[in-house]
Amino acid sequence: MDAKTHSQKSGQKSGMPDAALKYRAYPPINIPDRTWPSKTITKAPIWCSVDLRDGNQSLVNPMGHDRKARMFRMLLDMGFKEIEIGFPSASQTDFDFARWCVEEGGVPEDVSMQVLVQCRPELITRTFESLEGAHKPIIHFYNSTSELQRRVVFAKDVAGIKQIAVDAAKMITDMAAKAGGGFRFQYSPESFTGTELEVALEICNAVTEVIRPTAEDKLILNLPSTVEMATPNVYADQIEWMCRNLDNRENIIISLHPHNDRGTGIAATELGLMAGADRVEGTLFGNGERTGNVDVVTLALNMYTQGVDPELDCSDIERIKAVYEYSNQMVIPERHPYVGELVYTAFSGSHQDAINKGMKAIKVANHPVWEVPYLPIDPRDVGRSYEAIIRINSQSGKGGIAYILAEDYGLNLPRNLQVEFREEIQRITDEEGVELPAKRIYESFIERYVEQPGGRLKFVDHHTYPAGTDHKGIRVVAAEITDGGETRRIEGKGTGPIDGFINALSTYLGIELSVADYSEHSLQHGSNASAIAYVEMEHPNGKLFGAGINKNIVAASLEAIVSAANRVIEGR
Repeated sequence: MDAKTHSQKSGQKSGMPDAALKYRAYPPINIPDRTWPSKTITKAPIWCSVDLRDGNQSLVNPMGHDRKARMFRMLLDMGFKEIEIGFPSASQTDFDFARWCVEEGGVPEDVSMQVLVQCRPELITRTFESLEGAHKPIIHFYNSTSELQRRVVFAKDVAGIKQIAVDAAKMITDMAAKAGGGFRFQYSPESFTGTELEVALEICNAVTEVIRPTAEDKLILNLPSTVEMATPNVYADQIEWMCRNLDNRENIIISLHPHNDRGTGIAATELGLMAGADRVEGTLFGNGERTGNVDVVTLALNMYTQGVDPELDCSDIERIKAVYEYSNQMVIPERHPYVGELVYTAFSGSHQDAINKGMKAIKVANHPVWEVPYLPIDPRDVGRSYEAIIRINSQSGKGGIAYILAEDYGLNLPRNLQVEFREEIQRITDEEGVELPAKRIYESFIERYVEQPGGRLKFVDHHTYPAGTDHKGIRVVAAEITDGGETRRIEGKGTGPIDGFINALSTYLGIELSVADYSEHSLQHGSNASAIAYVEMEHPNGKLFGAGINKNIVAASLEAIVSAANRVIEGR
């Protein structure tokens, strides 16, 4: 008996279930009357980009000046009013960039540059030097407060950790006053999610008492999920608890700084806003330490899809993506929300059919609300086109193929033809095992239904004339075709060109043919427009389609009949 079998028979567990015993569940927050579950987000928060600091510090190759400057310009263009530009006391590169922003960055007066600094005197002094001449910059100071770091990293009790924060607050306010004022202040109890709420409250209240914020000059208290440690509802409870218990709450801006260790940074942020937060710090597409910071673009566009103005301009998502990838030297995944290459693309047949019908319905709808199945946002709102909404592989259906031919080539296939042609595309994709581009689908349609290079018959010309006084309403159709390359003249009688030509062709081939369905439409606008005709032909063994394209609609119809006849001959 092998070890695995023995383990299974003896009822012993192995692998991760046993290993999980080394971890502890995060304790719940006791707020029986919590209010955030019934709230909705109705306005945008204050946004602060930390791409140039938190994002930059997590890169394999941190940004040089050019990459930083390009990112900075784009953040301004997007409408960020608060941008953390770096950690100027930590490196000469960050110090020099701060000076460039002040002296050459062209920062509008309604935009505050933010810089990060630890609660250490020499670093605070250097930070003030980097901001000389800046307009209302934000000094963001922090120290870690969690129980684990107090015990393991700093070997200090709560009083010692609180004193670090208070001393820094005193030094920063004193230096700001000596510099002539005009500074804003932000404090972060780093590792807030690992800090007992009573301890976080005590330290934040102590800092608030030193800063003495007012309605005109509010203090930002940033409550970071430095490490995401619990489900999003727990973070929301923590934020609501702090909002209820903080001193001087009316003069405090509560800021969120979520990370994504559990993959729920977006949800935690949204619930935190419902719980009373006023501000969000994050990076454009979630770049940051470990699994990243919260993704600001996704947050903003989530609000947008709920009818809330996010107050960030995401209308040129391709430019934002390009600058992000250039500055960070990272690639955004194909399935990343809103911006990934494939997020507006459907391969599934049922999805394609629903999208196709939704796009048609919205064109004729008499209201402005966006309602298209499987597309929560109009791609054009973020600068994407409709070209790649539907792409064809072996999973695709008739609706997707019909959408591509209609959108890209103006072919409005009848439903039965959609079903028939889908079988041909299915055959190709199954054989080749790859996605088919729109051009290949169109060329396959033209080859099979219009040009038919191997077809036995070709339509050349026709004319009609009355059958005689004894046959009122009946006309003779005299047509010229080629059969295997040789010219043939055929004649038939009917109520019109199509009826008469079918009669002539049936007689010539010795096959009983009739038209089960017929439709046509123009391919371009104008007097010289070509038309396409679709004919569903009924024959002794079933039905199939033919198509014809000609500037003369009657000629297009007769070409479609010949196309269908060729396919009847081919199938016999």
